[in-house]
Amino acid sequence: MCKGLATLPATCLKSAKDIKHKISFLLQKPEAQTADQKPVKEKSAAAAATAKRAPAAAEVGKWKESFSHMMSSETGRIVFTSFLKSEFSEENMDFWVACEDYKKIAPSKLASRAKQICQQYVDVDAPNEVNLDAATREETKQNVESACPSCFDEAQKMIYTLMEKDSYRRFLNSKLIQDLCQTQTTNSQEKKNCDHAESRQVLTGGA
Repeated sequence: MCKGLATLPATCLKSAKDIKHKISFLLQKPEAQTADQKPVKEKSAAAAATAKRAPAAAEVGKWKESFSHMMSSETGRIVFTSFLKSEFSEENMDFWVACEDYKKIAPSKLASRAKQICQQYVDVDAPNEVNLDAATREETKQNVESACPSCFDEAQKMIYTLMEKDSYRRFLNSKLIQDLCQTQTTNSQEKKNCDHAESRQVLTGGA
């Protein structure tokens, strides 16, 4: 925070509050949809921790460079999921994350977890059915019968490509990413203004 608050332009303080509010809103993490996922309390705590760290302009720039950059960033996935939620297609990200987590679980739990994922996302008329072609859907269901860490690989790849070629392109032109970029620009400008005001106070003997 700038020194000598009482004598700084009011815009410095107001903009800082506005920026914090915008970033916190953008980085809200979707709530858990199924009982087999991590507890809501844990997800809320993780979202709160992430929301405290506003993405740097360079990080947002990376998201715009490529889909892979965004997907490799936890904050990027959270922001993108917010966009998917606005399009009622957040099940794609939920499925992709579920597949990533599935690969890391103990071998003894693969079979039961594979069935849960299949029932949640792969089966026709599943609660959060993802858009797979008939061949991939059937292949995935057969793979689940002899569950292994790679049994969702093809389906996961298809959904990844769908998000990259479809949703991601709209995301880049969405108000969500534009607002975030604008926030970064405003944040940078206000920091310069505040730093300039602080330097001026130091030169004139201010607090």
